[in-house]
Amino acid sequence: MAHLYIFSTIFFTVTSQLIIKWRMSTTHINLPEDVLEKILFLLKALLDPFILTSILLTLFSGLSWMAAMTKFELSYAYPFIGLTFIMQLFFSYYLFNESLSIYKLIGVGFIALGILISSQSPQTGV
Repeated sequence: MAHLYIFSTIFFTVTSQLIIKWRMSTTHINLPEDVLEKILFLLKALLDPFILTSILLTLFSGLSWMAAMTKFELSYAYPFIGLTFIMQLFFSYYLFNESLSIYKLIGVGFIALGILISSQSPQTGV
């Protein structure tokens, strides 16, 4: 059950990032060059209800991580955050038609292998 805190952190993080990518890609506007215009653009984006939801999900991610830190050693729990890279790669490919190269697949393969190896370490509890 305690692993649910780690996986909640991952779920909320990935979902938040996907929402931001989706909303920013629907504006079809590049980030302005002028500093003031850039600030106004980003402040306007903050008024988007989906962006606000994304920020709330980021908060939930932080709360889930705090709960996870009461149950696990950081050195055990943190490698699982690598799952966000794997999930982001595949979701960005399927949802946003972003590129998926052999180099990216090899990279996430190494991440997955690292998570698998580090998750085998014995837990002493916090």
